[in-house]
Amino acid sequence: MRNVVMLILLLLFVSPLRAQQTEEAKKRTETTINYGARVGFNSSLFLISDFSFGNVNIDEVQNNYKIGYFGSIFMRINFDRHFLQPELSYSISRCNITFDKPQAEATAEGTPSQVASINSSIHSVDLPILYGYNIINEKPYGLAIFGGPKLRYILTHPSKITYNNFSLNNIREELHKLNAGFTLGVAVTISPIFFDFRYDIGLHNLSKHVAYDTEEIVTPIKFQRRDNVLSFSLGVLF
Repeated sequence: MRNVVMLILLLLFVSPLRAQQTEEAKKRTETTINYGARVGFNSSLFLISDFSFGNVNIDEVQNNYKIGYFGSIFMRINFDRHFLQPELSYSISRCNITFDKPQAEATAEGTPSQVASINSSIHSVDLPILYGYNIINEKPYGLAIFGGPKLRYILTHPSKITYNNFSLNNIREELHKLNAGFTLGVAVTISPIFFDFRYDIGLHNLSKHVAYDTEEIVTPIKFQRRDNVLSFSLGVLF
């Protein structure tokens, strides 16, 4: 009788231990890499550091937000609550600025100022590499914060920048093709769908130089700026 009781106690002890080992083995065999895609829209803001025309600095500029679009594919490498996520995106970011055009010295007092504008539509291929942390990771729900560096390659031919009402012919701007930035964001997951909010910070000046056709000697246009982009996307994890 004593041996039977000891056997029962042994079984009661071993069974949960084996169940725990089985659960741990199951966790070890779970996929640690996910793939996904996301699409969404963005809005750009130019942060201007130096803007002058006709030897006059332009200090008051109105940023007019326009909607851009993007699509992205990515790989997510999971380890515990953390993840590493490299991405490849195609992005179209659009922006418009307006300002009062400087008046010539001979302009009569009281003459209303004219408005000039710059419209941009920039196409780029982006490569962010993000580190994230899952604050909530209880399937099917999740909440994550993330951030990391981003490389941006601007495509010259699809991109278009137009200068309106500048009194110069054939104004054209050359941009730096390779740019660096930093991305911060938060994602809400309802498996396998997630919503993604991001803020991309440009780290340096976009513009190389501005050229135009004219026979007169005119002070060059300077338009140095960084662009910060706010975006929202809808994605799916596979």
